[in-house]
Amino acid sequence: PHQFKRILKDRDTLQVQIIYTQINRDSLNRAHFKSFYFNVDSTNYFYPASTVKLPQVLLAFEKLNQLQIRGLNEFTPMFNDSVYAGQFSVKKDSTSENGLPSVAHYAKKILIVSDNDAFNRLYEFVGQKETNERLRAKGYNMRVLHRLERPLTPDQNRHTEAVRFVRHDSLIYSQPMLINPDSIKPTRKVFKGIGYEKDGKIIHRPFNFTYKNFYPLQEQQEILKAVLFPEMINPKKRFNLTESQHQFVMKYMSQLPRETKYPAYQNDKNYIDAYCKFLMHGDGHGKIPDHIRIFNKVGDAYGYLLDNAYIVDFKNNIEFMLSAVINTNTDGIYNDSTYEYKELGYPFMKNLG
Repeated sequence: PHQFKRILKDRDTLQVQIIYTQINRDSLNRAHFKSFYFNVDSTNYFYPASTVKLPQVLLAFEKLNQLQIRGLNEFTPMFNDSVYAGQFSVKKDSTSENGLPSVAHYAKKILIVSDNDAFNRLYEFVGQKETNERLRAKGYNMRVLHRLERPLTPDQNRHTEAVRFVRHDSLIYSQPMLINPDSIKPTRKVFKGIGYEKDGKIIHRPFNFTYKNFYPLQEQQEILKAVLFPEMINPKKRFNLTESQHQFVMKYMSQLPRETKYPAYQNDKNYIDAYCKFLMHGDGHGKIPDHIRIFNKVGDAYGYLLDNAYIVDFKNNIEFMLSAVINTNTDGIYNDSTYEYKELGYPFMKNLG
């Protein structure tokens, strides 16, 4: 109890939300879920940070399959062309085995170390309009309105880079700039905190999250369930992946940086086992035991720390789903990089896991 005394006392100011889902197997090894909720409220906005990257990966794979073009798949080299303000061209990727970018390689970088540029490239391919329409059609209550770590205007975020898929100098598929003609209007305005930093100065008024991405905790666990247990959810909510794509996502969602050759994360000491595995491990530098695998997507930005995970202990035959968020921005000043991740966030995630 001493580990959670402050969490319980300040549950609302820390904006803590937790969903724990117990998994019971029947005689046919089918999973059945029993969920427990703590302080969960989809109307209480939190910034989802990098957790939006998992659905973007799934939608990119799904789009490739729906195009049904011969020679086009997740491994086909993909090039981006700048055709509008705030855009960047991409012709190579030195971290891939063949030196070329592709949907598969971007997905791998997202799933293992949560690479921001990789997410942005898949955003370009799927497009803002299609991303939100597809998620809405599947019944997911979420919004993806902008790229990450790119300070762009709403207009720039509605326009994507042109994309080309080329194999052996032959053009397989060309996609012009996609434009979302209608600004996606959030249903309500969202302001947080007492101030924010801009151009080195503190502005003493709440920070505007109204046009930021929106991805409630319930939706996060539902989408993780759609990846892990597609046969146990409503067919409408599934993602149209091939079996090999599904295995790809499962493999790299649980793979650790030290197990990865391309990109060469195994050579970078900054990529500890817990780099994107907050639950159970926080920011610890120890090795995660081989008999425990964590299939998850984390996020951290503006002081919000999140993990949406399926955790399996093969040695002790234990499995469960756990999704949690906490706001470590205790002074209420956003965008100043002064957050209590280390003092509050990581210990909370470790202890909860």
